[in-house]
Amino acid sequence: MTTETTAGIPQSRPRSSLSVAAAKNLASTTKSAPQMQEISNRWLLRVLPWVEVSGGTYRVNRRLSYAVGRGRVSFTQTGREVAVVPPTLREVPVLRGFEDDALLAELAGRFVQRDFAAGEVLIEQGREIDEVYLIAHGKVDKIGTGKYGDPAVLGTFADGDHIGDEALTVADRRWPYSVKAATAGTVMVLAWPAFQEIADRSEALRDQILAFIADSRLPQTHKGEAAIGMSAGHEGEHELPTAFVDYELKPREYELSVAQTVLRVHSRVADLYNKPMDQTEHQLRLTVEALRERQEHELVNNPEFGLLANAEYGQRIQTHSGPPTPDDMDELLCRRRSTKFYLAHPKAVAAFGRECNSRGLYPEAIRFEGRTVPSWRGVPILTCNKIPVVDGTTSILAMRVGEDNQGVIGLRPGALPDEVEPGLNVRFMGIDEKAVISYLVSAYYSAAILVPDAIGVLENVNVSHWQH
Repeated sequence: MTTETTAGIPQSRPRSSLSVAAAKNLASTTKSAPQMQEISNRWLLRVLPWVEVSGGTYRVNRRLSYAVGRGRVSFTQTGREVAVVPPTLREVPVLRGFEDDALLAELAGRFVQRDFAAGEVLIEQGREIDEVYLIAHGKVDKIGTGKYGDPAVLGTFADGDHIGDEALTVADRRWPYSVKAATAGTVMVLAWPAFQEIADRSEALRDQILAFIADSRLPQTHKGEAAIGMSAGHEGEHELPTAFVDYELKPREYELSVAQTVLRVHSRVADLYNKPMDQTEHQLRLTVEALRERQEHELVNNPEFGLLANAEYGQRIQTHSGPPTPDDMDELLCRRRSTKFYLAHPKAVAAFGRECNSRGLYPEAIRFEGRTVPSWRGVPILTCNKIPVVDGTTSILAMRVGEDNQGVIGLRPGALPDEVEPGLNVRFMGIDEKAVISYLVSAYYSAAILVPDAIGVLENVNVSHWQH
């Protein structure tokens, strides 16, 4: 901190480079290199296969899919009053891509708030589908009938999920399952007559609905991709179906993101206090560490390409009871082939350990990338402190990785000018009139999910639960 005088009053201004006093700490006595608490394992950066991207853009070509992904509807809350955010109604498959904002606002205004208690039955199996439900808060179980007549939990719905829009594609328009509240919460309800009344006077909405129904009736695989016609088990001169594999016309493109900073070192420090430790080298080393930490944070949390935000609705599951149990981890594992690893906040790993201990289970520790890490079913559980913990809950990710395996990949550029590490370079920017040397430090990166089931997320993981 330096001091100037303005109108007789001392004024302080922040330094723009390392002070001489701080630099002397590296220039005398026996000492350590500068340490940094922020440095973590950064497992995600270490285990992601990195693909070099030319031109700064990576395009993910996929087979044509008719199934429209389901997203999460958002809500606003004023006191106890909850309202639907109109543009987020496009996350309901039938409204995906619908452009009339005024009509979406009218639809949002027709939803009625309804609170429910734990154990309450919201929907009874076999009853006519006459309402659409948006879960604003809380958790509900989807319950069907097992082969032998016993009730079976088929899934769980939580904040932002929607139920009932399938009435457009179900022949008899009756609920094929029941819905029972697992916790207390709030649901927003739209009566089908209210939706129908709006559709009757909006040609654009009717066209949207008809197009959605038409796509749902086209031949498709259980993954929603356009089916490839074929015949099997026939005899004789059977006429074979013709086929071709269609592709998406507008595949997603990922542009490389960047994290940057300007490192400044005073020339006096670089010249006079550079032995036995190189001041510029250590300033750069710690700056690179901080950039890599930010890079991993962005790969997890960035809304455009971050893994948490871009995992598809169908690959998100809810915990059965709150804390991460072995049952939850099994369900997350069975949703994809060749899972390479779990990725979890350290608090989630500890919570899973507590649940295993309460059942008398002791997950095996295995060697992975030269380290000893916990595992489940032989799949390593890696820690990542960039996964957020909000109000005592977090998420656990399971991933398949690699281009050849249709998994998750990291993206970075090829060789860069003045590159010091893959995807990271340091450019000399000059010396200013205050004799301060500046370096531009840049890291370029992104991530791509090649097919939806490459990544799964266990949501609303309670890490504050303790056994008594």
